[in-house]
Amino acid sequence: MRKCIATVSLSGTLSEKLDAIAAARFDAIEVFENDLIHFQGSPEDVRAMAADRGLGIDLYQPFRDLDAATDEQFRRNLDRAERKFDIMDTLGAPMMLVCSNPTPGAVTDDARIAAQFHALADRAARRNLRIAFEALAWGRHVSRYSHAWSIVKAADHPHLGVALDSFHTLSLGDDPAGIAEIPGDKIFFLQLADAPRLAMDVLQWSRHYRCFPGQGQFDLARFLECVLIAGYNGPLSLEIFNDVFREAPGRRTAIDAMQSLLYLESQTRQRLASAALANPQSSAAQALGRVALFDPPQPPRLDGVAFLEFAVDTETETALGGLLESLGFARAGRHRSKEVSLYQQGDINLVLNAEPDSFARTHFSEHGPSICAMSLTTDDSIRALNRATALNCPRFDSRIGPHELKIPAIRAPDGSLVYFVPAELGSDGLYEIDFDLTARPRLKGVDAGLASIDHVAIGLPVDALDTWILFYRAVLGMQPGDSLELSDPYGLIRSCGVASDNRAVRVVLNVSQSRSTQTARAVTSQGGAGVHHIAFACNDIFATLEKLIENGVRFVPISPNYYDDLLARFDLPTSVVARMRRLSILYERSGGEYFHAYSEPFAGRFFFEIVQRTGDYDGYGALNAPARIASQAQRSAAMAHP
Repeated sequence: MRKCIATVSLSGTLSEKLDAIAAARFDAIEVFENDLIHFQGSPEDVRAMAADRGLGIDLYQPFRDLDAATDEQFRRNLDRAERKFDIMDTLGAPMMLVCSNPTPGAVTDDARIAAQFHALADRAARRNLRIAFEALAWGRHVSRYSHAWSIVKAADHPHLGVALDSFHTLSLGDDPAGIAEIPGDKIFFLQLADAPRLAMDVLQWSRHYRCFPGQGQFDLARFLECVLIAGYNGPLSLEIFNDVFREAPGRRTAIDAMQSLLYLESQTRQRLASAALANPQSSAAQALGRVALFDPPQPPRLDGVAFLEFAVDTETETALGGLLESLGFARAGRHRSKEVSLYQQGDINLVLNAEPDSFARTHFSEHGPSICAMSLTTDDSIRALNRATALNCPRFDSRIGPHELKIPAIRAPDGSLVYFVPAELGSDGLYEIDFDLTARPRLKGVDAGLASIDHVAIGLPVDALDTWILFYRAVLGMQPGDSLELSDPYGLIRSCGVASDNRAVRVVLNVSQSRSTQTARAVTSQGGAGVHHIAFACNDIFATLEKLIENGVRFVPISPNYYDDLLARFDLPTSVVARMRRLSILYERSGGEYFHAYSEPFAGRFFFEIVQRTGDYDGYGALNAPARIASQAQRSAAMAHP
């Protein structure tokens, strides 16, 4: 289907917006009136700029407060509309969006509103233009799509139809099922926006917190399904008001926008296909045959993290390797053709890449010692790659030596890599091919009880959280959990976990408005994402920590007051809490138990978390985050000023 986006959705000048929209391969734009009013050029210039970039202009919007209480006011509104029609003729825009009136002077007589819209549509018809009537969620009299449709139906003019906006419908909790009863040729335009669920005034919610499909919590696939069943086959357009998007680079936002539309199409296609399979004669089956929807390969099944790759130089490799050995890892092998070492423990594989003139070395020079790649074990690595590239993720082809394994890879939003390792290689196949494993006998007896990678936590620039949620959701098929606010001594942190359905892969995404929080410090100097800790799972955290402390690993000490409070909050044996206090173990309970402790940071860049889950616990110890962050801050201050 034709892809469109409103110019208000992006940051920058109008020219910069059009560049970004064209680069993301959109077909057309909605011209937001303020973008034209503030442009230092004529409507002819805008039309030429769009045409030069291969973009159509599908809609001019918005025209406000058409309905008027007096005949004189309405006459002036028609004169105002004629001026806008002149602009639309010059722009080559065939349709104008008219939104319902939110002012105290709005007409409350449906018959009068219908008559006024009929008069406007008559004027538009003389210019071969069309009018799309949209119900604003905060409209004074007309706030729901069903009401707007009843007025359009009463006006009964071929140049008048409804404009549907997912935000205006879903923010009110309105059921979109009734949309399927509207004749498809009377749905003139469709605007799509997602949003997080927030308890606030709907106008402020709309103006500041809309986001792209897949970044929020609305069921947009059901909404679009109803629209397509009605018979709509016009553009899919995005209209997003978002404070963060207004500041973020326009090109990155436009790429997210296109990816979100492709993802929404694929989700909607699945819904229609499922209904069509159950009933081949259904309206869903007819809709599926009428419109061509994006159909990428299915999301991969993720079976775990195959390895994490650290970007290091020779000096850092030695230091980090020493820390890993104290954590119970063994240096299991050396790459056959590159300066890359493999460290193993349990099912955990860590790769230290110090290869000159490599992607990792470039990453190191920009970000210092850091995670530059995550490798995921999947049931079908080629399908995973094909889905990612279909959703506009750049693929990455690394230099490989003779007889070495070529692993499909893509670039994540920050430019780091995600590898897809086929599950059939098994736990050792990848490493036996690419590494000299002569050092493996040293593995025996070194193990400290670390079994697997539980999760990875990433610090993001504040304008990147929605981008990463969309990436994990659309490309990898992972689902976001609740968004939480965590307290740091120097500001607030917003945190959101994403996980595969089987919980084999978990990632925690953190952002902070403050520049002084621990999360903000994890963001690289170039404004890129940065892994700030890696959580290793074990089966007996007490035994593991005893061994690690004996090996010289230093853990962040937790305030004794925390443990006094723990005894008050939970029915725990005092002897167990005393042992937790001695080992600096934090505790949370919700459907199961979560024990965790944190190492001191390496090179001020990242640290390690040791965790043990029991029962059905599915979180990340969020309630303990303030205690951990405060302890780390106090520890850092003490070390800086002994």
